Amino acid sequence: MGRGRFAELNQQIVQCDRCPRLRAYCEAVGRAKRRAYREWDYWARPVPNLGDPRARLLLVGLAPAAHGANRTGRLFTGDRSGDWLYRALHRAGFASQPDSTSRDDGLRLRDCAITAICHCAPPANRPTTDEQTACRDWLRETLEIVPARVCVALGRIAWDGLGRALTSVGRSSARLPAFQHGLEVEAAPGFWVLGCYHTSPRNTFTGRLTEPMLDAVFARARQRLDDAR
Repeated sequence: MGRGRFAELNQQIVQCDRCPRLRAYCEAVGRAKRRAYREWDYWARPVPNLGDPRARLLLVGLAPAAHGANRTGRLFTGDRSGDWLYRALHRAGFASQPDSTSRDDGLRLRDCAITAICHCAPPANRPTTDEQTACRDWLRETLEIVPARVCVALGRIAWDGLGRALTSVGRSSARLPAFQHGLEVEAAPGFWVLGCYHTSPRNTFTGRLTEPMLDAVFARARQRLDDAR
């Protein structure tokens, strides 16, 4: 049942046209391309959720990258943010391999699913407030389908958007506190939300986020899941 609902939700996400600015931008990037990817047929549409619909760990990112997921059609695939994320997920046992380059590279997530605040790539990686609101239904439905016991929010926007969605679907009785890296909140009995800096180059190149810091977040997620067994 969960798999069918998850697949149906993904079809609805891919067909979404609620945000004309984002749809136009994704398509324009797909036509222009980047020189290194000139042979690629860009996805250039909303990018669906990824992973196991029965997962106990749910990751929430910001949005597809213009030449990453907007090119490959898979979240955090084909860019440096994904390079960092999938290495960490592999080390923690949530991914079958440490890299993610295309939709047919064999990657499988284990007890893990990934979604986003916005499913279309935004200019300058900054979706407007209205665009985040327009995409919120997809996050709410994801939370209703995926039986997550732990959510990891990558960055402040993901943290704030996740907090609003959790309240609206009854999975949190109170507003989440202000975002901090490494923060853990028991939003409901046995249900945890963890904060993590986004794996963007802005954070990883400057050392704001290091691989040990990222590993520590997923180690805590693993520990919370083990405690819930």
